Amino acid sequence: MPGQNLAPRLCRLPREIVLGRDVPVAASFRSRLLGLACLDSREAGAGLLIPRCSSVHTFGMRFPLDLYFLDRDAAPIEVRREVVPCRVVSCRHAAAVLEIPRGRAPKVARLRDPVANLVGEDREGADAGL
Repeated sequence: MPGQNLAPRLCRLPREIVLGRDVPVAASFRSRLLGLACLDSREAGAGLLIPRCSSVHTFGMRFPLDLYFLDRDAAPIEVRREVVPCRVVSCRHAAAVLEIPRGRAPKVARLRDPVANLVGEDREGADAGL
C-alpha cells in the first residue's frame, strides 16, 4: 500500500508486487525517464519497478539508491547498493530494474546467475552485503 508521503506522480502508476514489495511500475516514457529523480526519499516510498530495462541513471537523484537488476522471472541477478547521484549503472542480462531508496532494500538470499540460469543452475549471492 502506498505511503502517505508518496509523490503524486508515483500514485498514478500501476502497481506490482516484486521481491515482496508493493511498488509502482514505470509504464510510461516519462515515468521511465524520471524514475525517482527530483524526489525526496520519503516521497519515493517502497521504490519503483522499471520493466524492460537493463540500465539506469541517477542524474537528478537527491539520495542514494539500492538497485536490483531482475531477470524475466523477477528474480534478482545483480544488486548494486548505495549508488550515488550522477551515475549510470547497467546489467547486461537484466529484464527489469527495481530502484529502492538506500537502506530500505529487501534481504535476498541468492542471486540467480543469468548465464547458468540457461541450464537451470543458481549461484550463491555474490554481493557480500546479502
